[in-house]
Amino acid sequence: GAAGRAAAVPLGGGRRVTVLAFGMPSSGIPPEWAATGRRAGVAYVDTPGGPAARALARRVREEKRPGDIAVVSVHWGSNWGYGVPDGRAAFARALVDAGADVVHGHSSHHARPLELYRGKLILHGCGDFVDDYEGIGGYERYRDDLRPLYLAALDPETGRLESLRITVFRPLALRLYRAPAEDAAWLRELLERTGRGLRTAGAGEGGSTGGGGDPASWTFVPV
Repeated sequence: GAAGRAAAVPLGGGRRVTVLAFGMPSSGIPPEWAATGRRAGVAYVDTPGGPAARALARRVREEKRPGDIAVVSVHWGSNWGYGVPDGRAAFARALVDAGADVVHGHSSHHARPLELYRGKLILHGCGDFVDDYEGIGGYERYRDDLRPLYLAALDPETGRLESLRITVFRPLALRLYRAPAEDAAWLRELLERTGRGLRTAGAGEGGSTGGGGDPASWTFVPV
């Protein structure tokens, strides 16, 4: 039905941003939450390489029109850790092969690696932004107190990434404040080290570590 279709935001001139969202059990979503022909629920893909995953890739192809920017938003993976299993990475790339321009992954409470594949942005785990997890202990080494905001600029004709500006915030009493420069630098260095296909822009490419003079921001560009 209509609830299972990709959401679409008109851009004018017949262009759209479409968003197709689903969840996977690796994030903790139980199978009984899956929507069926008789029951409301979430769009559910049980494994990265199974029939449901192949059906989703077909939907990306079918939903996308010429001129569209297609975003696939997926709740997957564990809450903690930087590793991306090979099967999940391959699934993300298969979604790009099917027509996704951005794969927007989420579930982890901290930022996971970024990847540029065939010029398209894959966010394996965005981390939290606004939540009620502030103050939960035991995982401080992952710096879940750093809350990145991602601003991706795409070529409207091809959907390829032109630049990715990241601004880092920290929470205090359920409000967000720009992070100190040293915290932003810590996250930038982590994402540079763990990611693929991106580098920090130089001063003539949108600002280096300061991102246009803001010490909490920087810009990544394709390698």
